[in-house]
Amino acid sequence: MVNDERNISPWAWVPTLYFTEGIPYFLVNNISVLMFAKMGVTNDQLAFFTTLLYFPWFLKGLWSPFVEIYRTKRWWIIAMQALMTALCLGLVLTFPHPDAATIATKSTSISIFTWSLIFFIITAFASATHDIAADGYYMLAHDEKSQARFVGIRSTFYRLAMIFSQGILVYIAGYIENRTYNIPLSWQVTIGVTGLIMLLVTLYHCWCLPKPKADQAIHIKTKEEAMRELKDSFATFFTKPGVGLAIGFMLLYRLSEGFLVKLCAPFLSDPVGERVPANIFRIGLFGKTWFTFTHDVHIGGGLALGTDTIGILYGTIGVICLLLGGILGGLYISRRGLKRSLWLMVLALTLPSFVYVYMAHQQPESFWLIGGAISFENFGYGFGFSAYMMYMMHFSEGKYKTAHYAICTAFMALSMMIPGFIAGFIQLLWGYQAFFWIANACSITTFIITYFVYKKLKE
Repeated sequence: MVNDERNISPWAWVPTLYFTEGIPYFLVNNISVLMFAKMGVTNDQLAFFTTLLYFPWFLKGLWSPFVEIYRTKRWWIIAMQALMTALCLGLVLTFPHPDAATIATKSTSISIFTWSLIFFIITAFASATHDIAADGYYMLAHDEKSQARFVGIRSTFYRLAMIFSQGILVYIAGYIENRTYNIPLSWQVTIGVTGLIMLLVTLYHCWCLPKPKADQAIHIKTKEEAMRELKDSFATFFTKPGVGLAIGFMLLYRLSEGFLVKLCAPFLSDPVGERVPANIFRIGLFGKTWFTFTHDVHIGGGLALGTDTIGILYGTIGVICLLLGGILGGLYISRRGLKRSLWLMVLALTLPSFVYVYMAHQQPESFWLIGGAISFENFGYGFGFSAYMMYMMHFSEGKYKTAHYAICTAFMALSMMIPGFIAGFIQLLWGYQAFFWIANACSITTFIITYFVYKKLKE
């Protein structure tokens, strides 16, 4: 018997578990970027610090064995959800309120968000730990036949969390902003709504999550075996044939998108009028400055969309097109194979990104034109990204398939972090027009690395 004596159906917990898994991830990695932009933080600082928040998902494989060894997966799930609820409360209580003039001139210092960043990074670690526990629990709480039946359900509700976070939560922030003209209050309420959802789900999961007999802490002998297996999985990954080329592909295939994704939301929200005042880059926390650099910078040059409009176009319609592109991309590869699909996938990934070059130069005002451009770019990215995911699965084949795929996802995270660190600095130095040209020029590396991978792939 897999489940506890109550024999709870997976329908009672699989949807809520994976919906909850998505919300903190998108809060930390996506919503925070737009929030800092609307609060008047310059693009160099918001891009740098929000990229730092991605580190826990890059490193989560390092502490995943401890989730296996100590306590049950169910305990980790509920503990992390309770912790993230408390962290949302901490974010609400410590949220800063810079004045409207500071926000309007994009001169809000990131240092006033010190406590917010601390709460965000702890949330990131809790969310990454929750991911580990949830995926392990999923395999323990029902049998293999049921797992296969619900694999589409779990991915669907994770994607719904993406739409809810980037669409509905952002729309709520915009709705409050339009009626109160108080930007800090709008985000404070939005984070509070997120915390309330986390609280309700945590209480619900305390009751509905089954207690499978297989969900137990690992005994000492198995701990030692697990550590040996972990070391062996790392060693065998880095001695695989063609590992250097594979790592290069994982780091470079999405390089242009790594620049774009970090500043798409700030571009949509920044004012249209471009100006070039003297400014100083300051990076530091708790009132201390670690690094300064003086230069003329570009502020503005965006599309001046309202937060609620961004929630509709970028967070809802755009995300739906992204998911649709991914589904169709997967179907296309399943019919033609990875090698025969690869070049079309590369074109789909890279060419639609030029819509941002067009929008930066023309600064269109049409709701439908902007929405169409965002939808086209998101669909192309979703379609082209399918090849990336399939390649990682292909390269992970072997004895340690699960562990090797986890290492691949770490390189996937790193591929977005490296350009994310410097994207904001490039945009402030040369403006959105030059930034989008530079970002798209990086797609040359995508074609080069794909050429070498294509030669090695078998049909």
